[in-house]
This record gives sequence, C-alpha cells and structure tokens, in this order.
Amino acid sequence: MSSPTRPARQQQIMKPPDRVITGLHCSLFSDFDIGLFQQGKHYRLYNHLGAHVVTFNGIRGVYFAVWAPAANFVSVTGDFNRWAKAENPMLPRWDNSGIWEIFIPGVKTGSLYKFHIQNGSGYAGDKADPYGFEMEISPGTASRVFSSVFSWADELWLSKRGRSNAADKAMSIYEAHLGSWRRVPEEGNRWLTYRELADRLPAYASELGFTHVELMPVMAHPFYGSWGYQITGYFAPASRLGSPDDFKFLVNELHKKNIGVILDWVPSHFPGDENGLHFFDGSYLFEHADPREGYHPDWHSYIFNYGRHEVRAFLISNALYWLEEFHIDGFRVDAVASMLYRDYSRKEGEWLPNKFGGRENLEAIDFIRELNSSVHRYFPGTVMIAEESTAFPGVTGSVAEGGLGFDFKWMMGWMHDTLAYFSREPVFRYYHHDQWTFSIHYAFSEKFILPLSHDEVVYGKGALVRKMPGDEWQKMAGLRLLYGYMFGHPGGKLLFMGDEFAQFREWHHDSSLDWHLLQQPLHREIYCLIKDLNRLYNDQPALYENNYTPAGFEWIDLNDKDNSVICWMRKSKNPDDYLIFIAHAAPQVLCDYQVGVHEMRYFEELLNTDHYGGSKTGNGGTLIPQNHRMHGRSYALHLTLPPLALIVLKPMARVPA
Repeated sequence: MSSPTRPARQQQIMKPPDRVITGLHCSLFSDFDIGLFQQGKHYRLYNHLGAHVVTFNGIRGVYFAVWAPAANFVSVTGDFNRWAKAENPMLPRWDNSGIWEIFIPGVKTGSLYKFHIQNGSGYAGDKADPYGFEMEISPGTASRVFSSVFSWADELWLSKRGRSNAADKAMSIYEAHLGSWRRVPEEGNRWLTYRELADRLPAYASELGFTHVELMPVMAHPFYGSWGYQITGYFAPASRLGSPDDFKFLVNELHKKNIGVILDWVPSHFPGDENGLHFFDGSYLFEHADPREGYHPDWHSYIFNYGRHEVRAFLISNALYWLEEFHIDGFRVDAVASMLYRDYSRKEGEWLPNKFGGRENLEAIDFIRELNSSVHRYFPGTVMIAEESTAFPGVTGSVAEGGLGFDFKWMMGWMHDTLAYFSREPVFRYYHHDQWTFSIHYAFSEKFILPLSHDEVVYGKGALVRKMPGDEWQKMAGLRLLYGYMFGHPGGKLLFMGDEFAQFREWHHDSSLDWHLLQQPLHREIYCLIKDLNRLYNDQPALYENNYTPAGFEWIDLNDKDNSVICWMRKSKNPDDYLIFIAHAAPQVLCDYQVGVHEMRYFEELLNTDHYGGSKTGNGGTLIPQNHRMHGRSYALHLTLPPLALIVLKPMARVPA
C-alpha cells in the first residue's frame, strides 16, 4: 500500500516526518512517533494528530486521529456524513497509546467535523479537535478541515531573526487586541479582518517605530469577551477575523515592515466549554481530577496536568506549531505565577503540596524549562516572555544554570510603583519619592520588559492619561513625563494600543479606539512623542547595548525629593557614548538647576517632552559645563527644567582646554 501524501507546504522550517502505513490502515504514526508521544518528547504532534488531507492508495481524503485513552468508542461526525455518530467509527491503535484513527475518502478542505466519544462509564460527548487547525465561527463549535496554500515572502526577516540576540537590541512592543484596534462603524461596527488589518497595522506600527507587535491571544476562543484568554482551539486562529492563511498574511506583512510578532499564549489554564478539552474522553485527560490541583478559582477554568507526558507534548507542540506554521517570533506566556505555585490564589486547605511538602509546582517548572529549551533549540532568535508577578528566582536565568529559561520577564513591580507615583498630586510626591527610584535596586536581577499593558486600562482603572492628576494640560504633561521616564529606564518597552495618542476612554473590547483624537493637537503631540522616543531608543546604543546589565546605568542624583527631580546616565559599551536623563515631576519651572557631569564636553538637548504640546521651556543651543563640582563630579551643567517634563542630553565634542 502507498504512503499518504499531502499538498506541499510553503517555507517549511522543520521537515515533517515521513508519512507511513502501519498494518492494513492509513496512519501518520510510526512506532518511533508513538514512543516519543508517550514519553512526552514528541514536539510536532500537529503533523500526526488532528485532521490531515492526504492521498491514500490513490484516493484523496482526510486522515483523522485523536487521543482519547479512556474511550471505548470514537467516531468522526461531520457535515460530510450528516453528523451521524455511527457512520465513521475510528479504530484504536494496538500500542496502548490511546490514539484512535481513520481515513475517510472524499472529505475535503472546509468540511466541519467533531469527534463523538463514549466510554464505559456512560459518558458520551461531541468534542472539537484539540489539534484542529481551523474552527467554526462562534457560536458554532465544530472544527474545520484545513490545508494551507499560503506562500511566505519573509525569508529575509527570518534569516535576520535567526542571527539576532534580542538582549542587545532595542525592543519596543505595541500591544494590540485585533478585534478592537479599529472597527468599521459604517458597517455595523464590525471588526477588521486579518487581511484588512494587514493593510493598516504594519504601516502604523512601523511609522511609530515599534520593533514588535504583541497580539492578545488570537487562538480560537468562542467567548469574545475573554479577549482570547479562554482558549478552546489551541491550534487555530480565531475564525471571526478570517482563515489561518489570512492570519499568515498579516504576519507576513508585519515581517515585510521589519516588525516582529509576539503572541500572547495561555498554557496555564483552559475553559470548561462542553466541546473543549475539559473532561475530554469522559476522564480528566488534560487536567487534574482533584480540584485542588486542577481547577482555577479565579478564572473558573481548568489547570493543565503538567505531570502527564502527553499533555506536555500537546503544549510544546502547540508552541512550535505557531512558530513553524505562522512564523511567529515569540510568546508572552500568560499567568506564569499561577503555574509556578500550587497555592496560587488559594486559601489554606484548598491546595495540595508537592512531594517535598512545598508550594512550588515542580511538574510545571520542569515543563516550562522543557518548553523554553525546545523553542530556543528549534527556532533560534525567537523570544519567550514571562508574565510573572512574584519574586520567583531565575525566571530569565538559563536552564543549564537552574533558571526557567525565559528571555524576558514583565517588570510588574516597576509598573505598580510607577503608576502609583504618577497618580499622586505633585505636592504629595515628596513623601513617595522612593516609588520613583526603587525599581533600579532590582532592575538587573532579571531581563525585564516594562509593561504598560491592557491590564492597566480596564475594569474601572481608567485610561493612562486619566491616572494623571490635575487639569488637561497637567494630565498630558504627566503622561509625556511618564513615557520619557519609561524609555529612559533600563529594560524593554511595552505600550498598549491607544496609549500612544492618550486615549481618554477606558479600553473596551467591543469598541474601536478613538482614532478621531489624532486630529486634536495635544493627542497628536503624544503620538509624535512616542514616535520620537522610539527613534531615540533605536538610534542610541546607550539605550539598548547594556539594557540588561548594571554597566548600562548610573545614578547622578536620586535624592532630590524637594524638587521631585531624578537624573541618571544610560551608557553604551563605548565609554564615550552615553546619555543623561533629567526628570522633573513638579508643575513649576526650575531655573539654574545644576547637574553634575564628569567631563568637560559640549552637550545638546536631544529630546524634551515639554516640546510636545507643553510650554516649550528648555535648553536650546549648545550647553557647556562649568568648572565646579556637583553630585560628586568635577563639572556642572546649569539647566532650565520644564514643568512635569523630562529632558535628554547627549555629550558632543570635548571643550578645548
């Protein structure tokens, strides 16, 4: 009998394994595949499980395979057999793998299907395919047979990415929710499709100078209001915006604009939808049976059983699938803290300790290390980012040295302290000066990204600009100062959509951003500031070469709480190349403010946030230090500090003796 074949794939990064026939029926599994699967070491299960268009014995059809070890009957039901539950029964493999499979002639791309599963305990249910590549548009819950015909054109991007080291380059991330970034009000306020987004989002992000976009989860999620964090189809982009090939088109266009694509990914929990992973074959297959381990009280969802080999293989295969099939450049892994600790958000008696009596989830820790090692092994140049809110050690440490192996971690402490400080009336900032400076004490303990994310502009928290005290002028000035401080602080940057033009309204997933605000001068100036801050970040090695090491930062003065002023240096690997930042968080102009410098050089004011819709106070022309000591340095610059503003100075030629 001949081996099954499928249509050629474009730009395959990893060659799929050979298709083989085992026994007397069509199968995409070899004994070697099964062994890897049962050991949790098969990282390309998407080439085997699910629905695959193949040719078997000269007949075109679809090979279906599903893992359901507790079942005693499984069939494929779909629009091609009138959803009959008994017409296409699957055969269990003879190797105790729990895998059922069948080849059905004549089934075509686009056909809808589910797996009908029964077990000996009286369970019967119809489940979507855990490895389904496309899902029916909600409220439909079926999987759809899909075979890609997309041709990639991002070879140059991928070749550069594979040689890159993100830790010594600028990383400025624009976070977006695709369903609400922009709507079409004249057509019932509908969202843009992936292809319509591809016409607008890449050019917009590029114009602003962002190096990456981070997309809130695009994986299939029937409940739109979950923003993608309640996933039922881990291998399928949300169909409400288009097909998988349409999403590839969006990624391709972003890459053509030299913008990396980071996906939000949720390996921490999954919803209890009847058609999803929960109680999949009438047993607790993907989750723990004991709710003290398997149920998440905050999100009313279910926690993956990381100790089960096949579940680890499912999740790692899922990550590699998006990297291979969709050329994704990395993941922001959601809710890592909930994975690391068994007692996360639980009271005493509501959780089970590990085998040593501790609170750490040892199986989850092993899974995370294996995940990050696999991603970096197979896809060099991609990045793994942890949304992790605790002091768990070594989140960005190497696996070889006992760390978790992430490339970056969100700096949640910086975000909380910074927003708390900036939300205070300037007159009270004197008493909270340390909230502005404390983050440097731990800034280099991990490789951090500074997040001003969607979480800070929802659930009554208000837009970023509304967190600033005072009248409209002061709010805008405070926001400009916040952004200048963020870009001057060590670490990568992340900004949520709408914040780049000071959206006043809190974000809501059912509404478009308020794009009309860009026509108003103060909002347009915020947009221009973000554009110039990104340009500064990308152009100045002092802001990225030593971004994650103490060698790249030096305080000049962090103690002037009387004036609410801090000043510091950012330094590149070249000792002659540095920038000086002076941030002033009070609403008065400070004249003849002295800042110590260590050498007699000309300085220029490279950027001043007060010039973007403010009073335009500043230090034009060339600045020359005076020969007297200040801040423990031999010379002093005499400056005018604008109100609620940040200025950036760059040394130029040396002053002749």
